[in-house]
Amino acid sequence: MRKIALPLCTLILLAATALWADDKSVTPFNGKNLEGWTLPQKPRSHWTVGVAALDPADAGKIVLKSDGAGELVNAAGGGVNISTTEKFGDCTIALEFMVPKGANSGVYVQGEYEVQILDSFGKEKVESGDLGGLYSVAAPRVNAAKKPGEWQTLEIQFRAPRFEGDKKTENAKFLKVVLNGQVIHENVEVKGPTPSGLTGKEAATGPLMFQGDHGPVAYRNIRLVPAK
Repeated sequence: MRKIALPLCTLILLAATALWADDKSVTPFNGKNLEGWTLPQKPRSHWTVGVAALDPADAGKIVLKSDGAGELVNAAGGGVNISTTEKFGDCTIALEFMVPKGANSGVYVQGEYEVQILDSFGKEKVESGDLGGLYSVAAPRVNAAKKPGEWQTLEIQFRAPRFEGDKKTENAKFLKVVLNGQVIHENVEVKGPTPSGLTGKEAATGPLMFQGDHGPVAYRNIRLVPAK
């Protein structure tokens, strides 16, 4: 029987479908409101739900095309971080994000370990503070950044730190990080929390947190699969 070679994009889609078919998958953002999310100092928050787009008059800004449904958006930038009320240990996280020109945010796994979100499009040499970098730990292997205003994909396979009582026995580890289809980290051990994390302390479980006290950013299609 003749074998048919499937296109790479089809193989990626099939793998993703199998992953999200797991009955333990979690969708922390319902696309309608901020239910299930925690906002410290809520009056200072700029987070809202809507449909975001690059400002046609200013490439460094995001505008809301509509509000009330769609994406998790911090159009104004600044304000506060936002985190899930639910906590996670070992897990796979997948999401899409969009940043305008020069913008800065971050995905904090367990609220403590940051994968940098930054406009790094076109930069020849990337460092740990660039898009996809494990902040202050490891630079991405390649610059996989898309243009400001384009939606980008991020997948994180994470192994939480291990504890015996209050004593940490193993460090946290990023098993794999994939940005826009390119592997940018594999098996990177993290010895401690990223500065500006939620508590500055490590634990077996923690929330997913998005940095909101820097630049404008939007997130959507946020999915998590806790490890079996």
